[in-house]
Amino acid sequence: MLAYLFIVFALVFRFIPHPMAFTPVGAALLFFGARAERRRLWVPLALLAASDVILTTLVYRYPFSWDHFVTWAWYAAMLWMGTSLRQNAGAFRILGSALAGSVSFFVVSNFAVWAAWGMYPHSFPGLLASYDAGLPFFQRAIVGDLLFTGAMFAAPILIHTLSERLHGSSDHTANV
Repeated sequence: MLAYLFIVFALVFRFIPHPMAFTPVGAALLFFGARAERRRLWVPLALLAASDVILTTLVYRYPFSWDHFVTWAWYAAMLWMGTSLRQNAGAFRILGSALAGSVSFFVVSNFAVWAAWGMYPHSFPGLLASYDAGLPFFQRAIVGDLLFTGAMFAAPILIHTLSERLHGSSDHTANV
């Protein structure tokens, strides 16, 4: 249930004002991959793809292009990476996965923008200019991905601890 809640949170977050590239999308995908049933992995992929179409065409009024498929492939890769956290979800692996997600999104999305749009010359210096222009977004993405991933993966532990304390303290007062 928490995995679905985090996906909904990521979707809503995309539609409200927020710092560019500072979103819980990658974290929600990792968490969903780690905690939800494998046969349900299509749910966040479909929801995020639909939100991309709505944001691109209706909110930002940009044309839809093939570079969205690159983003959707990245969503699928993040879900798949999350499944590797099912059995071994230590803090270093979780945060390493979040960092890998940030880096991979920076690399593939800036390449796709360079290849799909005429914003940069289609040359090696143009590709480097695309990556250079993406650096401020990349910095915020790393911070957001690490922060949201840490919070999402810590949430079940915190909920469990609070639940135990509440049940333990109510049992203790009943025994007094």
